[in-house]
Amino acid sequence: MSLKTCILIGAPVDSGKKRRGCLMGPDAYRTAGLVESLTELGHEVADTGNLKPASVEATPPAEHVHHWAETIGWTHAIADAAEAAMARGLPIFLGGDHSLGAGSVLGVSRYAKAQNRPQFVLWLDAHSDYHTPQSTDSGNLHGTPVAYFTGREGFDGFPELTAPVPQENICIIGLRSVDGAEREALQQSNILRHDMREIDENGIAKPLTAFLKKVSDANGLLHVSLDVDFLDPSVAPAVGTTVPGGATVREAHLVMELLHDSGLMTSLDLVELNPFLDERGRTASLMVDLAASSLGRRIFDRPTRSY
Repeated sequence: MSLKTCILIGAPVDSGKKRRGCLMGPDAYRTAGLVESLTELGHEVADTGNLKPASVEATPPAEHVHHWAETIGWTHAIADAAEAAMARGLPIFLGGDHSLGAGSVLGVSRYAKAQNRPQFVLWLDAHSDYHTPQSTDSGNLHGTPVAYFTGREGFDGFPELTAPVPQENICIIGLRSVDGAEREALQQSNILRHDMREIDENGIAKPLTAFLKKVSDANGLLHVSLDVDFLDPSVAPAVGTTVPGGATVREAHLVMELLHDSGLMTSLDLVELNPFLDERGRTASLMVDLAASSLGRRIFDRPTRSY
């Protein structure tokens, strides 16, 4: 196993939606033993603490959009931290709601451009997060990061996108809640997308393996963004956007194990954990176990827990 320097970056972003609670996510991961789990695997772990958003004044493009300036401030702070961390090792962003993906992907894609390598993104999520600020009915910016880092319009005031991720370099797995505006935009895009019916019919390994081959053939950098709601809420209840019919524990571990086997993952988001909604920490512990699987833990290494 290739050992890594894992750089933990706390991003207690809670501005991407109305329901509060994700600001407690980073410390919940720490409490659930993320540092210890990665250290036991032999990796060096550097916990850089929690970021704070940059101070920004900005007017939202529409009245219904929530926390516009704060989310821009988070995007600046996370992108700068991401770009710097890539030069040191494998950054793991501890969220925080999924609007943090705007900053994490922006930062790692800047680094990829400087290395003259293509950036790829694996988005593990029940939602596509492909809304623009104008198309979202809810006004929640955690539903917009993919639109931002692919260069869709409507993000005036956000950091300049100097290295947009090409649509064909993005793969979304786990979709099961996509509204009309997003569906139409996705169908007109080159984003690779796999909903849960396809997973039910063909399994989860097939589309992931094909995408990983594409990353490998291009000598790309791979950012993985793992949303709690990728998982079925019966096993991961600590999220404000529960959608039944998600990935099982075994499917999720298979994804992470295949990522480790590929050796391609260069950065990771752990997002949308709301500990206020958890059951004795079971979701935080599962997310920590998944992160450990992506970095080399095998079936026989995994401790059995009783909740």
